[in-house]
Amino acid sequence: MLDLRNFDQNAVSNPDNNIFGLPSTEENAELIIMNVPWEVTVSYGSGTAKAPEAICKASLQVDLYDPHFPNAWKRGFYLTPTDKQLQLRSSYLRKEAELYIDYISRGESLEANQFMCKTIREINEGSDYLNQWVYDQAMSYLNKGKLVCLLGGDHSTPFGLYKALAERYDAFGILQIDAHCDLKKAYEGFEYSHASIMYNTLKEIPQVKNILQIGVRDISQDEWEYIQEHPDRIGVYFDQNIKERMFAGDTFKNIAGEIIDRLPQNVHISFDIDGLDPKLCPDTGTPVPGGFELDQIFYIFHEILKSGRRIISFDLVEVGVGETEWNANVGARALFKLCNVLASSNS
Repeated sequence: MLDLRNFDQNAVSNPDNNIFGLPSTEENAELIIMNVPWEVTVSYGSGTAKAPEAICKASLQVDLYDPHFPNAWKRGFYLTPTDKQLQLRSSYLRKEAELYIDYISRGESLEANQFMCKTIREINEGSDYLNQWVYDQAMSYLNKGKLVCLLGGDHSTPFGLYKALAERYDAFGILQIDAHCDLKKAYEGFEYSHASIMYNTLKEIPQVKNILQIGVRDISQDEWEYIQEHPDRIGVYFDQNIKERMFAGDTFKNIAGEIIDRLPQNVHISFDIDGLDPKLCPDTGTPVPGGFELDQIFYIFHEILKSGRRIISFDLVEVGVGETEWNANVGARALFKLCNVLASSNS
């Protein structure tokens, strides 16, 4: 158990400490943030693999006092160190994926190019490796009684965490904050693409009873048809529909309550940062105009807890790293709120 009785939360953060300047260790922290620096299958902008380190640096500027959860940080939050081997593997396969995406985007035949056939096979094998790596890490921490969450990296990274959670919970739902549905089947030939995370989850993890997607504003026809075919497991609140209701006089409180009413008792939060207005995350991999303000998302988190539902885990993904630290600053504050919510929901 982490003893923070003599820790001065008002002092300048020590850069030699862990996330948010806390003197946490893997052993004494109750909440483990898995650092997953992976972005192999991103289809537009890159940089998310560097997000965990950038967010950790920015987190030193986050004040630890949250009026909603003033003592949650005392439970101990710990960000695992960057696995350099995993990071190097991501970097190598990312370069391979860029060549492959450029090749197929020109309409070239995959079967006619043995090098590209080898490339897509290596990338898919790399994704299998990642999924197993995340699963093994998550199960190890869960078996130690830790609260476990994930900081990516792209949106493909939490699949192994979902697999691990499915061994702990007979049923849970996912609240997905995202500009995209991520319901594409093997997008661009990548079996575990960032754009396929929710498709793969529904296909392979029956313990996920439903996925509620909010803030969506970019969708393909095949994804729309898939949603129509699975109304019992997928619910979507499009960004435009939310805003049109508010323009017509509905309140965000009513809309948030409606969203929460559709969630099961156990909830995992999957927060793709591009669910926010791009002014808050300009360097995310696939920015889309529109989106939420951060305080709207925080309001939903608070209301979930008020409803008596249990937050069992979360992932925060797709935070880009650009020329400024703005992305990391927003990501650090989103991460702190998520940690507080998870800790408070399991107190």
